Formats: sequence, structure tokens, C-alpha cells
Amino acid sequence: MSEIERESMEFDVVIVGAGPAGLAAAIRLKQLNADLSVVVLEKGGEVGAHILSGAVVDPIGIDKLLPDWREDSDHPFKTPVTADHFLVLGPAGSVRLPNFLMPPLMNNHGNYIVSLGNVCRWLAGRAEALGVEIYPGFAAAEVVYNDEGAVTGVITGDMGVERDGSHGPNFAPGMALMGKYVLIGEGARGSLAKQLIQKYDLAAGREPAKYGIGLKELWQVKPEHHKPGLVQHSFGWPLDLKTGGGSFLYHLEDNMVAVGFVLHLNYKNPYLAPFEEFQRFKTHPAIRNTFEGAKRIGYGARAITEGGWQSVPKLSFPGGLLMGCSAGLVNVPRIKGSHNAVLSGIMAADHVAEAVAAGRANDELVGYENAWRDSDIGKDLKKVRNVKPLWSRFGTLLGIGLGGLDMWLNTLFGFSPFGTLKHGKTDAQSLEPAAKHKKIAYPKPDGVLTFDRLSSVFLSSTNHEEDQPVHLQVKDMELQKRSEHDVFAGPSTRYCPAGVYEWVDKDGNAAADPDAKDVRFVINAQNCVHCKTCDIKDPNQNINWVPPQGGEGPVYVNM
Repeated sequence: MSEIERESMEFDVVIVGAGPAGLAAAIRLKQLNADLSVVVLEKGGEVGAHILSGAVVDPIGIDKLLPDWREDSDHPFKTPVTADHFLVLGPAGSVRLPNFLMPPLMNNHGNYIVSLGNVCRWLAGRAEALGVEIYPGFAAAEVVYNDEGAVTGVITGDMGVERDGSHGPNFAPGMALMGKYVLIGEGARGSLAKQLIQKYDLAAGREPAKYGIGLKELWQVKPEHHKPGLVQHSFGWPLDLKTGGGSFLYHLEDNMVAVGFVLHLNYKNPYLAPFEEFQRFKTHPAIRNTFEGAKRIGYGARAITEGGWQSVPKLSFPGGLLMGCSAGLVNVPRIKGSHNAVLSGIMAADHVAEAVAAGRANDELVGYENAWRDSDIGKDLKKVRNVKPLWSRFGTLLGIGLGGLDMWLNTLFGFSPFGTLKHGKTDAQSLEPAAKHKKIAYPKPDGVLTFDRLSSVFLSSTNHEEDQPVHLQVKDMELQKRSEHDVFAGPSTRYCPAGVYEWVDKDGNAAADPDAKDVRFVINAQNCVHCKTCDIKDPNQNINWVPPQGGEGPVYVNM
């Protein structure tokens, strides 16, 4: 533990992250044993503030956790799916794929279009009613270990630290929250999960973790353009056929439409800009009419785990477990992870409650690791394990065709002719030098349908205290100039969806010429929406994302 004198609080179970996994685990623990003391830490200023997802939710997890949820008049599952469309987009037109071609697991009927942030707010209410303590505004910044090397707790981030690292007049040291077990549900590329995976070598024998970046906007559309319950997915334009990604268009209640774009982060061209591709996507003839006369009311971005079955690390370690997107449990072709997150929280709670009842503490719950692949989570992920590597290897058209065939064979016969394919390179290693690629000229935003980054970040209500240490840590600034800029033409200025990174000239102006030599790297950390893309995609793995002061970052509403 660090040398600062800290207040310490003891619990039976400490849970990091008030997402679907963390809240499900907390609820299940109290269902199993009301006397357990359970605390949930959430770095967002309120539960749901940092939750970003499409989202179409498969209720399998909620049904298991709260079988009576439909009797709760306050539940957030207001819009059942009524129509399911799959489109292939070309530059000027689109083709709708017949639903009968889709494997059964791709059918969304019986699912619900929701704001996942509102789902988490509702789950938090259910958890608190059972006696769970939830502390929003507290980021878990450090892991506490005992002399045997087991996890025994976490330390929340210090508040009031000045940019130079000194203690300001409002300095308040973080608390140590100690537990018999610590459950990690931070979401994709969580900072503590990353440390634990490295410390305990949990990724040994697994394929590299893979990610996408998901960008989302929420719009209020005209009533005549609103089709409650419509779920529309597409792939193709504006991406070329070698670059993986796709889109979603979900019609919620109250004339709201969620539109999003997911780009696989194993793309090669450093000139590609996910944000601009998203804006360009909305101009397609099959898409733009939905937003005629509409108003954009929300924006956000978040990394998505895409490695699946073969990339899931070992989920147990001495003193704790990984859950949800920290464990990488997203089903990529379904673009769904919240159902598996809830199921993983339930399973984690079952193993923890059993261990505590037996008088154990801080040991390794290997039963959780041994059980998940044979559970509903494993069955869900195994059927789709080859979709991502086939897409990456063979491109969009052939890759998706082969992926569909593979899903059908897995569904009907329980086997794949491909076995289990490898992912190969990490997303950082996939980026190629700028010399191998041409610059991409993106159209300027019109401020009506398409927008720039800064006006978008404004909609996310993102805020950080500027006089604090920069939470985007560049390990070697000279390497950043020599490689990220000189070799890769500064892709951080393009892959970041929030305008955090800039290469500027000696006068402080944005360096228009990526070949300019007299430039410096500027980090506008106050813009960060906590998507983690830089931590994933930087070609040298030279940027490390750590939590800023608790409670800061975006404040997503209905996202």
C-alpha cells in the first residue's frame, strides 16, 4: 500500500465498476446472503454516467437475476424489438439481406432496445434496496496485495493533486477498501484489469485481446420518421472491403433514435479516422432521411472488446475475479455484451458467496474460471468464435459470408470446419507506416447532419479539472515524435474521437503537414471521454490510460 495515511474500510466483497456485471454481482450476493457487506465503486459521478452501449439487450441475464422484473413499473425495458433489418451499403445504394439467411442467434425478437445507462441506474436502485453500498465518484486507482501476493482490496484515487504531483489545498487521500474478495467489472480495457492480467499472466495461452471503437449519437427525430422497435444493422460503405466495421440504428421510445458506428481497431491505414467515417456514414441515402429535421442530443464513444472465446483471459486470480467486458465477454456479430456481463456477475457472486460461507478469503476461486466455458456465456461465445478472425483475414464480403456459414454449422451441428482460428497481431501491431497508405480527404461537417469532434464532446458533458496530473500518460515523449508522428503520421489525432491529441508547430498551431519536423505533442486531457482507444491503438503502446480524479469524464444521459 502507498505511504500516505489512508482511511480503511472493511467489506466482505469489493466490486469495481457499477456496470451490468458489477451490479448483477452485488444483487446476487445479497440475494444469497443478506448479511454480506458489499460495496460497489463507480468512477463516474453517478451510476450510468460512463455507460455507453447501443443497446439491444437480450434479457437472459436479467431474467435469471430478477425473474419478477416485468412487474416493476419503473423498469427501463420499454421498447421491445419489432423489426430486424440487415443492410449491405454501397456508395449510392443498399441491399437488405433476407432474415432467413441469418443464423437464429442473430434474431433480435424478444430483445429490448434500451439505454444501458438507465438499465444500470435501475439495477443500482435494486441493489441499494438490498443493502449494497454504492460509491459513485470514486475511481479505483490501485490494487492492494497481501504478503502472499493475493489481492485484498483497492485504493480510490487521491483528490486535489496538482498537475506537478504536489498536494493542493483541497488534497484528500483516497480510501482503502478491503475485502475478502475483489471483483473487477471496469468495462473494456479497464486500468486495474490490465494490471492484474499482466501481474498474474492471465493472458498466457490466449489469443491477443481485440477491440473495436464504438461511436454513438442520440437523436430526437420527427414522429413520421420514428419506427419504435426497429433494429437496423449495416456494413460496407463508407469503409473499404478490407476494413472491418458496421453500424446500428435503433428506434427507442419518445421519438429517440440511437445511431452508432463500430470500427474494428485492427485497421491498417493510419490516415483512417473513425469519427469522420461515422459522420460520413450518416450521409448515406439509406440513413440520412431518418435525421431530416431531427435534433442531435447526445454523443459518446467507447472501446468494445472483440476477441471473444479465444481471447478471454484466465478469469480468476488470488483474491478476485474478472467479469463482463473486463473479461472480454462481448458477442461480436450480435454486438451484445450486457447479457453476458450480467450472467458473469451472477456466476461470480455464486462462487464468492460459497467461498465466504465456507470461511475462506483472498484465495483463488478457480471454480469460476473452470465453469464459464460450459455456461450460457461460453455457449454464446463459442458459436461465433471465428466470425472476427474470418472477417479480418478475408475482408468484409467473403469474411462475413464465411462467418455466417460458420455460425450456421456451429448452431446446427455444434462444430466448425475452421476449428478455432487465431487473431494474430494486436490492434496496435496492425497499424502500418504512413508511407504504405494514401491520405483520406474527409468532407467538412455541415453542422446539421455531420459534426466536428469538439461540438460532439460538448454534448457528452465531459469535464475534468485541468490542474491535475494528466491521466493520459506518455511513457516516452521522444518515441512519440520519432515513431507515432514521423513514421505513422500522427494517427492519435485521428483515432481519438474527442480531439484529445494534437501535433502542433512552434507557434502552437495545429501542424497541417504530418511530415513537419518541428512539432510537439499536445494532450487536451480535459476532452477525454474515457474510450481507451489510445491505450489500445497507439502503435508503440506508449500511451497508458489511468483514471483521472473520481467523478470526472463524460456524463451520459439516456445513452
